[in-house]
Amino acid sequence: MQNQNSSAPVPRADGRLANQLRPLRFQNHIAPYASGSTLIEWGNTRVICGVTIEENVPRWMKEQKVTGGWLTAEYSMLPYSTLDRKPRDISKGKLDGRSSEIQRLIGRSIRAAIDLEKVGARTICVDCDVLQADGGTRTAAITGAFVALSLAIKKLLAEKKISENPILKPIAAVSVGIVKGTALLDLCYTEDVAATVDMNLVMNSAGEFIELQGSGEEATFTETQLADLLALGKSGIRELLVAQQNAIAQG
Repeated sequence: MQNQNSSAPVPRADGRLANQLRPLRFQNHIAPYASGSTLIEWGNTRVICGVTIEENVPRWMKEQKVTGGWLTAEYSMLPYSTLDRKPRDISKGKLDGRSSEIQRLIGRSIRAAIDLEKVGARTICVDCDVLQADGGTRTAAITGAFVALSLAIKKLLAEKKISENPILKPIAAVSVGIVKGTALLDLCYTEDVAATVDMNLVMNSAGEFIELQGSGEEATFTETQLADLLALGKSGIRELLVAQQNAIAQG
């Protein structure tokens, strides 16, 4: 692909052009006891996404007489996922702020993809565990979690526990940023730390935004640069949605 956001292709540390995703692969059923699971390998970032389904709902739903089901998410980076060992949150007695923010993002994103009324009185638990981190762990977790969710829903339908597919629209997530004045798609770690502008997009197959997180790292950015980033992100999301559907179709 040719870079549509600058006059000439911009080489990157790994040889990609500005508008190219890192290599992407899904390995389904990585966790046999989960209702649905996949290992998403996205460049050098690897995340196991597993979905389990509990036949009950949180107490607050019962107390408030909220109908339908619920979906919750957890995210963690395993101690050996980074160059320097990352202590487990349990060793600190609490979830760190970054992990808490990311798992809320995953939960919000995946809930936007499903009609919880059609799930019935069940809780869908999404677990995302980072095996190896090289940038984009949250976007990989969201993109992989949708595949794991879809596999779990296929199992529910096959077991006739639900009669109608509750998936609304497929969703995926990708990072974009500005590095040395150039808008780039799908940042690896070295690009992420060098970025003057960093942004994460979560979108559905209708081209609608679910979440848009963007900020300047001690820098500002123009409306034109924002438009470039959004264009890159949208193109990346379209590619991710195709890869997801291929993975889901393989079962």
